[in-house]
Amino acid sequence: MIDGLLAARDISKRYGPVVALRSVDITIRPGEVHALLGANGAGKSTLVKILSAVISADTGMVSVHGRQAKLRKPADAMQAGIATVFQDPALIPDLTLEQNLRISQLSEDDVLPWLERMNLGDIDFGLQVRDVPLAILRLLDLARALAHDPQLLMLDEITAALTTDQATHVFDVMREWKARGRSVLFISHRLGEVLELCDYATILRNGTNVADFDLTHVDEAQLVTAMLGDELGEQAVAETEEPARSVGPKAQAQGDRPVVLELEDVHLRDKVNGVSLRLRRGEILGLTALEGQGQDGLFQVLSGDHKPSSGDLLINGKRLSARSPYDAIRKGVALVPAERQNALLPQRSVRENLSLPLYNRLTRWFTLARDEKTRVDGAVDRLDIDVRAGSQVQRLSGGNQQKVTIGRWLASGFDTLLCFDPTRGIDIQTKAQIYDLLRQLAEDGSSIILYTSELREIPLVCDRVLVMYGGQIVHEQDAATATEERLLSAAHGLEGAST
Repeated sequence: MIDGLLAARDISKRYGPVVALRSVDITIRPGEVHALLGANGAGKSTLVKILSAVISADTGMVSVHGRQAKLRKPADAMQAGIATVFQDPALIPDLTLEQNLRISQLSEDDVLPWLERMNLGDIDFGLQVRDVPLAILRLLDLARALAHDPQLLMLDEITAALTTDQATHVFDVMREWKARGRSVLFISHRLGEVLELCDYATILRNGTNVADFDLTHVDEAQLVTAMLGDELGEQAVAETEEPARSVGPKAQAQGDRPVVLELEDVHLRDKVNGVSLRLRRGEILGLTALEGQGQDGLFQVLSGDHKPSSGDLLINGKRLSARSPYDAIRKGVALVPAERQNALLPQRSVRENLSLPLYNRLTRWFTLARDEKTRVDGAVDRLDIDVRAGSQVQRLSGGNQQKVTIGRWLASGFDTLLCFDPTRGIDIQTKAQIYDLLRQLAEDGSSIILYTSELREIPLVCDRVLVMYGGQIVHEQDAATATEERLLSAAHGLEGAST
């Protein structure tokens, strides 16, 4: 057998015409934090699901502590000392947190010690999962995994949905697990985290091994090149490091452009407390905040999902009293939500998901059916969506699913795009494609409000940036001069952050 806490050899998996993994090898040693890297669609999540026995491999073998492991179901992996926090919360939305714990044969007492260490000791276990913020669900999933005291902890993009403060708790756990002589398999598209925390990295590209690195003397550019290949790697690094200086109002004075969307002293229960803002034609307005500071409520108002308790939303100078998102969509305001699962029909095809907004009125079915193919094909080409597994959108990688949520509005048309953390959990190449698309849209006259939890995106993409704290806008400045330190200071509500 193969040495190592866990070793996998010749792992292959195919879904119809799509080869997800092709003869993949990986070895994870005791006391090691091991990164699994690759672009969206490289096969990372598929490999994690095989090692967790959620799905079975077509070929290959897995050994744990030098002995072949027969992993037929998730309980086998757990018994072998493998616990996983998956990319999407492994919780049933219509049940309470307490009921979900019971299904996994745990109690509140089992997870509370870990939750308390993550400043979540006051969590209400009586809440339904659908009413709990994603970041809290991710940390609860981590606490569930830790409650099983695993030898190998596998973390699939756990930090993508977390604020800087919350991610720190995850990093502390990873360091503790390493100090105990146990191991962590860590998937993240945030390469700074990888270089800071990990000892070794396995790189996948198109479902196969392309490189293994001791991370002691490696930089981000080398990792990106291995993930994407020489030419694409260099291009992606360049596009995610150079700010868009000549896009939108940076090319013209902002005051010369008409206001297309405006909020006047908007309140929403206890979430939004007197927010006023203006968005101009062709502008990309950035927004950032720590978790739970009102950004969710603000986007609910902007998208027509919630009517404000007081205050006004104006579109092109006219007051909008939206009863549903459909009212906002009719006025040209479209939302790309953070949770792509909530925006997609997972068992329907890529084409059906892209064309869905085209048929929001029955009277348009016959007139639009003729040019649907042209519109959908245009969106697929512009965003380079991988449609090989297009019969069901749930078979696409996370990055391609996110492209579909954006592409449907390219196909149907919009004036203002509301993007809530659109690059969360997406690889550097797909991020570069989305950055480029947003810049092109702004240059063509569309307006965009971009909430992002990744502060480095602000100067790369945006024209202006707003920071929320306590349900209010507490800071505004030109995005080109925004630094992570200043934005973080404002996000924590520290005095002196405003300009």
